[in-house]
Amino acid sequence: MIDKARKILKSVFGFSNFRNPQESIIKSILSGKDALILMPTGGGKSLCYQLPAIVLDGTAVVISPLISLMQDQVHALRLLGINAAFINSSLDVHQIADTETQLIDGKLDLLYAAPERVVTDNFIKLLHKTKICLFAIDEAHCVSQWGHDFRPDYIQLNILKKEFATVPRIALTATADRPTRDEIVDKLSLEKADVYISSFDRPNIFYQVNHFSDRANERLYDFITEHHPKECGIVYCLSRKKTQNTAAWLANKGLRAYAYHAGMPQKLRYQNQQRFIKEEGIIIVATIAFGMGIDKPNVRFVAHMNLPKSMESYYQETGRAGRDGLKSDAWMTYSMQDIITIRQLLKNSNSPDERKEIENIKLDSILGYCELISCRRKSILNYFDEKYDKACGNCDNCLSEIETYDATVEAKTALSCVYQTGQEFGVNYLIDILIGKNDDPRVEEHNHHKLSVFGIGKDISLILWRDIYRQLLTRGLLDVDYKGAGGLKMTDGAKNILDGNEQLQLRKTIRPARKSSNRAKTKKHDKGLWGVLKETTAQLAKQENVATYQIFSDTTLIEIIKRKPQSLSELARIEGIGEQKLSTYGKHYIDVLKKYDAINSSSTISITIDALKNGQSPEEIAHDRKLKTNIIYSHAAYAIVNELLDIHDFIEIEKEELEDLKEVFFEFSDGNSFPLSPVYEEMDKEYSYDVLRCVKAALFKQT
Repeated sequence: MIDKARKILKSVFGFSNFRNPQESIIKSILSGKDALILMPTGGGKSLCYQLPAIVLDGTAVVISPLISLMQDQVHALRLLGINAAFINSSLDVHQIADTETQLIDGKLDLLYAAPERVVTDNFIKLLHKTKICLFAIDEAHCVSQWGHDFRPDYIQLNILKKEFATVPRIALTATADRPTRDEIVDKLSLEKADVYISSFDRPNIFYQVNHFSDRANERLYDFITEHHPKECGIVYCLSRKKTQNTAAWLANKGLRAYAYHAGMPQKLRYQNQQRFIKEEGIIIVATIAFGMGIDKPNVRFVAHMNLPKSMESYYQETGRAGRDGLKSDAWMTYSMQDIITIRQLLKNSNSPDERKEIENIKLDSILGYCELISCRRKSILNYFDEKYDKACGNCDNCLSEIETYDATVEAKTALSCVYQTGQEFGVNYLIDILIGKNDDPRVEEHNHHKLSVFGIGKDISLILWRDIYRQLLTRGLLDVDYKGAGGLKMTDGAKNILDGNEQLQLRKTIRPARKSSNRAKTKKHDKGLWGVLKETTAQLAKQENVATYQIFSDTTLIEIIKRKPQSLSELARIEGIGEQKLSTYGKHYIDVLKKYDAINSSSTISITIDALKNGQSPEEIAHDRKLKTNIIYSHAAYAIVNELLDIHDFIEIEKEELEDLKEVFFEFSDGNSFPLSPVYEEMDKEYSYDVLRCVKAALFKQT
């Protein structure tokens, strides 16, 4: 059967070869064995059950935790010509009945359902009425009671082994430490399963931790606009309030940013999620409620505005960047307040003491990662029991000279301030005492202005004192007194520093200097053709009501640009293009490529660009060349989209005017296209259609 699987790999999915260890996994499943698969996001987990579902006789049931994403996954499979469906609460009773009939009649290759539905008596009875060839349990780490994504219904999935003893089961996850793996095996009765653990390394992701907590929004904005303008990204925040505020702040700065958290109206949350999935250049600002099951391959960055709660959370969330293998970023900024907040949440939770202890250990691990002075990738992989001995050359620590300094004196001063003030005040108050600030009425009320530490640290900046206190917290020399007033208190380890029995080296916090050669770049290719193909793909996706990557991914488009196929047979040789997509979209892309070559083989656009750069107006050029003025403007718009010309080269328009026009364009936009007519009318015909076409090109890279 593996020979049949190889043929389907090419004919349906468009790939010539399996990725390691896909072939071994698929062989195991085709032979009727169970399997546990740990594979990083973007590693090709889905193929491990989708392909066997086509090869085997019967229907594969896929258990997926988020019903909101099933529809998109099924859409993608249908575009490949695969008979897939889902049953969830978004369907009415008639639609569910129709899907159940298709299942019973053996017309489905794959059926998606949520765990809470799968474990019901009615659904089990339904499955007994047809031939099931495979159960795929996606996001299997949700079975872990100690995990942040715990779903009680997952534990009940062991009923599948009892009810369908001969049907192979495959459990898949992108992240699981050793205890979680053991729990998956135990709870899902997978003791005899073949276990496949791929490398956890994501070599295309650049890891960076920003230790400056001040001006966090500005730093995030600078990072996005410098490294990822008009690209998709996810920004994670610890609270709903910060999610809303950050999204609003970024949107006010002109970025297409939308919030997502569990407290939002469901309809709005779904709309924002769909924008992110189906549109380009969208930034979603979210709590950890967002992300599981998101298949969007061209997420170019994941940013954390707060400290994640564990290495597992961090790895899983950052792994949503760069699924397509192209260069991407994992960027984080965090503050001392994050540490205090998370520890307080853990302390006040209703969890058993055993779980609290585990969560605190996990928090210590992520804190250790943040304060590292060595390779971050090595730390991540070692955490997941994967040996990695070299420096990766693709993280901030590898590309910067990380310095430490003898901070014994400063640490003793900071700790003395905690001790002298009674170990009951927060860090802001402590720093006020150290720098001699007397604004807080509590200072004189407690006679703290008479302490020996009052004003002793005035020669050290507030930012540096914050940095020192943060590192004292992460080193475990200070803790938060949750039983008292919530202030900082010393731990047993602090005594050695205070008594002078131990020296303390701290990390010198500097802005990491990233080398330009290592910036996350995705487009080392013909920018003109890239823009044309991206717009073509967007138009087709809109017609099909699917995400652009479900037509063709960025990696496939880049390969098209490299090879410039001139026939369907040449296009078929490109990875990621199966027979169904070739038949549906192939001619369209070949026509676009031929048209592009025809346009660019002519020098007419180049002549227009040169004339505009030399100061001639579009009207003068049209007159000299005996062409219509709108033709010259169309040349200009094309050149602007493809970064061959700047709008200011030939149109006098202020930055404020462009911002005003941008708002009007957005007002009449459906999210994908930006029509000219309503903008023309709204602006009282002040700007001609030709000028608006060039403005649209400058703002949105669309003609």
